[in-house]
Amino acid sequence: MYYEPGVTDHNLPHDPFKACVIPRPIGWISTQNKNGQANLAPYSQFNNLTFDPPYVMFSSNQTVDGERKDTVVNAEATGNFVWNLATWELREAVNISAQQFPYGVDEFAHAGVGKEWATKMAVPMVAESPVKFECRYHSTIRLPGNPPMGTVDVVIGQVVAVHIKEEALTDGKLDVRKTQPIARCGYYEYAVIRETFDMVIPGMSEDVLYGLEGSARRNREKHAEDK
Repeated sequence: MYYEPGVTDHNLPHDPFKACVIPRPIGWISTQNKNGQANLAPYSQFNNLTFDPPYVMFSSNQTVDGERKDTVVNAEATGNFVWNLATWELREAVNISAQQFPYGVDEFAHAGVGKEWATKMAVPMVAESPVKFECRYHSTIRLPGNPPMGTVDVVIGQVVAVHIKEEALTDGKLDVRKTQPIARCGYYEYAVIRETFDMVIPGMSEDVLYGLEGSARRNREKHAEDK
């Protein structure tokens, strides 16, 4: 089959686009507004951008009423947000927090998850999540789209603090067999990651390999060597 989005119809009972780009990490983002009200919501279009310093992004379509999502409003207003790893054990809480509650409603309470406070900002984190990133808001790229909800805010933040629970580590490495992160697939489908395999690109220099690994320490050592 072949179709041109917005020009020709794919003639399938369900749109295939999001089902083609999988699995997608879930940006389970917590914020707090200037009135001290907490917010927690998942975004299925999330990823890291670079590693030294680390940046992440999440994209948020506007609502059917043409309003920007609470997470975007709070991140821009306060300059802070936290990413919480969405896991198999927390899947139901993630799903509950996806509901579009009125602005100011605390999704932590509705989802039944605990709060612990970030160290560098006034933002609550999901206590049960094994990995958290404290992020300073950097910028928003607003991409135009078709109404009512096609327009999207791409929010970028710099990671300034990382929390990893000891029980999520094996031999000094974050172990996905222990964290069991969930990811978004197409339609209403999700995946859970329990197995991994290694592949090292042949013929690559050490400089390329440490970049692929995301070693900020090695990157700084290399910079010092080159001076």
